[in-house]
Amino acid sequence: MAISAFNDEWAFRPKVSAFAELGGASGEWTAVTLPHDALIAMPRRADAPAGAAAGYFPGGTFEYRRDLLVEESDRGRCFFLEFDGVYRGAMVYVNGALAGQDAFGYSRFTVRIDPYLRFGEVNEIRVDCRAHQDSRWYTGAGIYRDVRLIVKEPVHIAVDGVRISTPDIEPGQAVVEIAAEVLNTAGVTTTVELASAVDEEGLAEVALERSPVTLLPGERAVVRHRLYVADPALWSVDSPSLYTARLQLRDGDRVLDEHASEFGIRRLQFDPSQGLRINGRTVKLRGACLHHDNGPLGAAAIKRAEERRVELLKAAGFNAIRSSHNPASSALLEACDRLGMLVMDETFDVWTVGKTDFDYAGDFREWWERDVAALVAKDFNHPSVIFYSIGNEIPETGTRFGGVWSRRLAEKIRSLDDTRLITNGINGFVSVLDTVVAAAGRMASAQPPSGGVNGMMAQVGAMMNQIASSEEVTRRTEESFSVLDVAGLNYGDGRYELDRHLFPHRVIVGTETFPSRIARNWSLVMSNPHVIGDFTWTGWDYLGEAGLGSVGHGDPDSRAASAAQPYPWLAAWCGDFDITGQRRPASYYREIVFGLRSTPYIAVRRPQHHGKTVLETPWSWSDAIGGWTWEGFEGKPVHVEVYSDADEIELLLNGSGAGRMPAGRDHDFRADFELLYTPGELVAIAYSGGREQGRTTLVTAKDALVLDVRADRARLRADSGDLAFVDIALTDGTGNVHPGRDRLVTVTVEGAGVLQALGSADPASEENFSGPSRRTFDGRALSVIRPVGTGDITVTVHAEGCEPARLELRAGALEAVSPQALVR
Repeated sequence: MAISAFNDEWAFRPKVSAFAELGGASGEWTAVTLPHDALIAMPRRADAPAGAAAGYFPGGTFEYRRDLLVEESDRGRCFFLEFDGVYRGAMVYVNGALAGQDAFGYSRFTVRIDPYLRFGEVNEIRVDCRAHQDSRWYTGAGIYRDVRLIVKEPVHIAVDGVRISTPDIEPGQAVVEIAAEVLNTAGVTTTVELASAVDEEGLAEVALERSPVTLLPGERAVVRHRLYVADPALWSVDSPSLYTARLQLRDGDRVLDEHASEFGIRRLQFDPSQGLRINGRTVKLRGACLHHDNGPLGAAAIKRAEERRVELLKAAGFNAIRSSHNPASSALLEACDRLGMLVMDETFDVWTVGKTDFDYAGDFREWWERDVAALVAKDFNHPSVIFYSIGNEIPETGTRFGGVWSRRLAEKIRSLDDTRLITNGINGFVSVLDTVVAAAGRMASAQPPSGGVNGMMAQVGAMMNQIASSEEVTRRTEESFSVLDVAGLNYGDGRYELDRHLFPHRVIVGTETFPSRIARNWSLVMSNPHVIGDFTWTGWDYLGEAGLGSVGHGDPDSRAASAAQPYPWLAAWCGDFDITGQRRPASYYREIVFGLRSTPYIAVRRPQHHGKTVLETPWSWSDAIGGWTWEGFEGKPVHVEVYSDADEIELLLNGSGAGRMPAGRDHDFRADFELLYTPGELVAIAYSGGREQGRTTLVTAKDALVLDVRADRARLRADSGDLAFVDIALTDGTGNVHPGRDRLVTVTVEGAGVLQALGSADPASEENFSGPSRRTFDGRALSVIRPVGTGDITVTVHAEGCEPARLELRAGALEAVSPQALVR
């Protein structure tokens, strides 16, 4: 038995059919390493069919190919390819024969390929896929998640055939149940032995069980072992302790198959009086909705990129993520297990009613059960996963037939996994959208809103909660809510206290909330035990839904913002983190609201817009940044925001008082100041009860312009799943960034690495992420380096008017460590 990464030595191209090739068409093959996004390097254009929804990226059809040499001695063994995700409509061919397919684009699926292999020869593996007006956001395309080659003996443990649960947990002991599916694809009856062992992280084996199993030809059998672990180390956000289950299938002295799976021991409970409890302790979910793309990398779910997002989100105060709106990658879940991040893994954005012209609704009836089964198979052994979400803003949830589908989905999941909670991100506004649209149509002055459903919601604004809390929504969504363990509410915080009286046994989670209501939403979570958490839209900025959180500035007659901005916008611009992984001011504000930060944070609105009418959507934050360098605006008015949980804030400018304002909970954790910009030092001092609680200082950058280049790690693993994220900043040499001196930076990479991506956080740039040069945004850019072997990697950055900056990285056959890369 062997399991190996199958990410190297691929090539791809826009698909050219055999018939087209006969007619003279051709396409150049490009060598790639998986995971790979086929769309991210394609030219964007203003007339792209999917428009702002896809960030003005085009669609397309693509094909991948790879050779596979199979030895004659392997004849009789079972060969599988496991794809963690291919977007979309994947067709897997082996030597020209269709071996398997998957419609969805986000499911992990396995294809058995040995019936189509030629043993003793080189075989061609080909994968076809497409992306086309089939989503409301940027999906990417291609084989954008990991692929594994799995080779097994005729008698083996099934792929995805091991389920580990912990049904009984007491202070001195935990029961670990292992259910393993064993297959006999051979032509004779056989009796084998399955042994299961549990190892504690960093320690020796703590439990062992074995048993014989007899299988007839072609038969499957489930072997169950019940093991007992003394004094278990429980998995939690603060202490993500992991165990490893090791299975071995033997025929006498011969090892037929082996399997290892990490898992955690933890107990989930919930009720409306104590909320969500993990290991007996109440936990409030500080949640971030998370799209699947990785910014400059596109949709490519490279392991280190997935891990980095979890690291940064947790460091900013989040303890939970919601995969929006599709199943998360295996790499992301593995990172959440190791780092201690709770997960709500979501199934679908559509059921039977489509939201775009060619989306999954056309495949749903035929494929939903297989995709739900794939979700559960992927998630079952991950302790980080505590929720399955069966959908997002599904219009059918306001109909009785939506109640039927809700029950089908929920019960299907329960039949496969009854150890986790089931929710659904129900938006009451969307659930009665037929009524809303009909009412709007009857208004003589009504105009179709721009930006689809998001545009309509932006225009409705303050009416959202009124509609979501209406008697009609209560009546029409009651059945859909009744099948859930926890009622998920998108933009429905007006129901939190209402439902405590209407449905006293209902437990609620805010599955999606406006960033403009952070303080109010968290206050409702903390004051209502039946409300277990809040998931903001979004924790991390993403590609597509371009301009959803944009901030515009106009004249006094301007009336509204748009949730869909024109080309060249490409990002939503609504995340606590931007697409390069830099924290935006909203992130620091949220950390204060969560009660995790006592130091005040200073954010300064861009002075060029002072006095103009601000045009915002419900997903917008202000256009402020954390800097006090505004060349050319000396003596001009500027608006300063200070976020703090203290009673009041005093602002000092170059040692002189610039105002004192109340802050804290009673003032939405912020104080606002108007002053004239003067270079120097701006200090915010927080006071509670008359005593200083903390202070923050911003300093104007000196005139020098220096390239500051830093990698998140200097030592990498020599495999394609690792990355170095190299932050590039234009500073004064002492760490103060020049946000107003943006310029083109060029990155060269020598040695055992390549430049995987180069980008900035600019939400409306026409530059791509694939070239060696990119203009900074607010003085910053990000380059991503991928190892291609063992050895030294030299990264050099050039920018006009600056001395070049160079750093040295090292890729080796070892676990990555985290010393800062040296700059010289």
